Amino acid sequence: MKLQYLTALVASSVLTVGAVSLQTSFNPAQANPCAAIENPCAAAYPCAAADPCAANPCAANPCAAADPCAANPCAAADPCAANPCAAADPCAANPCAADPCAAADPCAAADIVTATEPPHADVYVEASSGVAIRGADPVAYFTESAAVQGLPEYEYEWNNATWRFSSAENLAAFQANPEAYAPQYGGYCAKALSEGNLASVDPRAWSIVDGKLYLNYSADVQAQWVEDIPGNIEKADGFWPGVLTVMTFYENQVAWAQ
Repeated sequence: MKLQYLTALVASSVLTVGAVSLQTSFNPAQANPCAAIENPCAAAYPCAAADPCAANPCAANPCAAADPCAANPCAAADPCAANPCAAADPCAANPCAADPCAAADPCAAADIVTATEPPHADVYVEASSGVAIRGADPVAYFTESAAVQGLPEYEYEWNNATWRFSSAENLAAFQANPEAYAPQYGGYCAKALSEGNLASVDPRAWSIVDGKLYLNYSADVQAQWVEDIPGNIEKADGFWPGVLTVMTFYENQVAWAQ
């Protein structure tokens, strides 16, 4: 089963010339230092330009295993180039995970999806954090009309899940009446439920309809859901909660309110 809205996104010298005096005679090796029979790159990389990171005239493919020049002479100049010859899958490793290099990581914004087979819990709990709604305060949607990150010091166990709150007041309100604030369908994506599927949510993709909180997988999925809210709710109600025992669950990775 392929969900239309579950996608995995995998994204993606200056040559300085100085004036020199010309010799009256020269040999081919001087004209092309890479043309010698011996491998000029085997030693100190004598074929590099003034900028050793500008280009490598001795290597048609700097990532080829047989290329003696593939030791990555630019690693020091570019801290994100530590592994330019990684697997063909650019997401296989992330040498640029540190913040200064984040922009250089072609997978930085990837929507990486994992799948889990049934049965599933009544409440969606994020795999990485272990909390409901990915740590969002469920009460804040009603009191502040916003997705607000909860704090570890305000936690409450309910319905076999850990819920976080941004204040003691919100925690107390939830304790007094959890059903009034907890999201519908256990915090799973409301649009996915309308199609008989299970998916995670982005806390920023939310709606309150008739006093009830609904969450969606992403802003794009929410845009689909709002096209027919009554119809989608009716469909989702028909699949819930039986879907928990029969369908695969899909979870993406979302960073928010950091």
